[in-house]
Amino acid sequence: MNMLLSVAVGGALGACARYGVAQLMLRYLGPGYPYGTVFVNVVGSFVMGILIELMALKWSVSPEMRVLMITGFLGAFTTFSAFSLDVALLIERGATFAAAGYILISVVFSIGALFAGLHLMRMVLT
Repeated sequence: MNMLLSVAVGGALGACARYGVAQLMLRYLGPGYPYGTVFVNVVGSFVMGILIELMALKWSVSPEMRVLMITGFLGAFTTFSAFSLDVALLIERGATFAAAGYILISVVFSIGALFAGLHLMRMVLT
């Protein structure tokens, strides 16, 4: 139960942080480009890299704190950070071809699925 609560708390904080960043970017940079999304994806991936290495090499944290920060906060702040970690792990394991396939499948299929959902709802609702 502690793990679930840790994920929930981290997720709530990450989602609020993502919303706040998106609003700031929208206010200062305008709606013409998804600056907020790019920012949280890049920053979240960078922070994920820092935390994963820090916890692996120097910083011993409880499992609850780890899932609060990684799965909860960063997972809600940006799911792109989890994707980036998966790609990095595949590459570091020497599975470059698998990493390339994962990137291609994840990006193309996810965007394709989004358009499929949009199309389906447009057909159903109009």
